[in-house]
Amino acid sequence: MWLYLVALVGLWTLLRLIRERQVVSHLQDKHVFITGCDTGFGNLLARLLDRRGMRVLAACLTEKGAEELRNKTSDRLETVILDVTNTENIVAATKWVKERVGNRGLWGLVNNAGIAIPSGLNEWMNKEDFAKILNVNLLGLIEVTLSMLPLVRKARGRVVNVSSIMGRVSFSGGGYSISKYGVEAFSDSLRRELSYFGVKVAIIEPGFFQTAITSSDRHSLHSQMLWDRASSEVKEIYDEKFLSSYLTGLKLLDKVCNKDLSLVTDCMEHALTSCHPRTRYSPGWDAKLVYIPVSYLPTCLADVILFWTFPKPEKAL
Repeated sequence: MWLYLVALVGLWTLLRLIRERQVVSHLQDKHVFITGCDTGFGNLLARLLDRRGMRVLAACLTEKGAEELRNKTSDRLETVILDVTNTENIVAATKWVKERVGNRGLWGLVNNAGIAIPSGLNEWMNKEDFAKILNVNLLGLIEVTLSMLPLVRKARGRVVNVSSIMGRVSFSGGGYSISKYGVEAFSDSLRRELSYFGVKVAIIEPGFFQTAITSSDRHSLHSQMLWDRASSEVKEIYDEKFLSSYLTGLKLLDKVCNKDLSLVTDCMEHALTSCHPRTRYSPGWDAKLVYIPVSYLPTCLADVILFWTFPKPEKAL
C-alpha cells in the first residue's frame, strides 16, 4: 500500500516538474511592466528579464533609481517615474505603456512596489500610519492593476502580485500585514475573474529577505519615533523595558533575513515565462518550514508560538 502511495506521489511530482518547465515562446517580443524598480526585488527582476531578452518597462519612484537601472541594463529596457499613490502618475504611466506595447498588449504586470514603515504595535499608531502603508501596498496596487488590465487582457498575459508571508500570518502591528492580507484577497478574486480571458494571476509570498524595507535600523528608528509621540498612558502600560526588548528583537532582523534575493525573482520569472505558472510561490525556507505551517495550525496553537517570540509587557495580566 505504502509503495503504491510513494510511487503515486513520485509520479505526480515528476509530471508537475515537466509541466512547469515548459516555457512560453517568443519571449523577446513580450513586454513586462514592473513597479518599484529602484532597489530590491523589482530592480533585480528588471535586470534578469532584460538579460533574457524581454522588453522591460521599469517603473521607478525616483529619477536617480531609474538612471542607475538604465546604466546596468541594455537599451531595450525603458524606465518611467511612477508614484503608485498618485492617480495622475498611474494614468500617465498607462498611456506610456500603451504607446510601447501597441496592439500586442502587455504580457506581464508585476506589482512589486511596497513599503513596510511605519511599523510597531497597533496602539502606538494612528489612522494616518495605517493609511500610509495601505495607500502604497494595497490601494496603489489595485489602481495600477485596474488601469493596466485592458492591456494585459489583450495579450492574454500575466499579473504577478507581490504579497508576503505576513499576508498569511500577522505577527506584528501596523498596516503591513493588513495590506498583504488585502493583496491576497484581491489577487484571488482577480484570478477567478480573469481566468475566462486566458489571463493568469500569481501571488508571490516571500519569507524574510534583506531589502531596503526590511532594514532593522530603519524599523528601529521609526518604532522609536512612534514611541516618542505615544500618549503617557501607552508609555505607562508598555514602559521602557518593553521598548528595549522590542527594539532588540528588531535588530535581529538583519540576521534572520535571507540575502539571496534571486530566490524571489526566480519565482517572479517563472510566473511570467512558464506556460503553467503556479498560483502561489513562497520563496524562502522560513516561509516553507515555519510560517506556512503555522498559518494552517489551529488559532490557539499559532498564538502560543507567536506569543513565545514576542516580548511581554510587565503590566500584562
